[in-house]
Amino acid sequence: AGLRGGRRGAAMIRYSTGKWGVAFVCSLKGSVFPKAVPWALPNAILSTVLHYLFNKENVSEAVGAGDVGASVLGGFTFILGFLIVFRSQQAYARWWEGGTLLQQLRGEWFNAFSSCIAF
Repeated sequence: AGLRGGRRGAAMIRYSTGKWGVAFVCSLKGSVFPKAVPWALPNAILSTVLHYLFNKENVSEAVGAGDVGASVLGGFTFILGFLIVFRSQQAYARWWEGGTLLQQLRGEWFNAFSSCIAF
């Protein structure tokens, strides 16, 4: 009992909520931050350096990335928005179809039970 894939399941992590009930937010035990920081920190430093270079040193004119970046960002935003709307619409249609089928199933069971009682 309690085996998953040949090894014991991990026990629940007990969090100490502290006096105000929010001390667990700053704890590292059971957190994803220790694994996320090595990926996020270099990217944050790189973006800060690029932001400084493009805004303070006027590198954007030399590279020619001013107008191109805006158009690429606009295209990306449009495509991302389109995909989000499409996925939401598909999910809503599937949810509505499921609800309709559940109501139909309920009606079929009601008719079957009514037939059993009538005969």
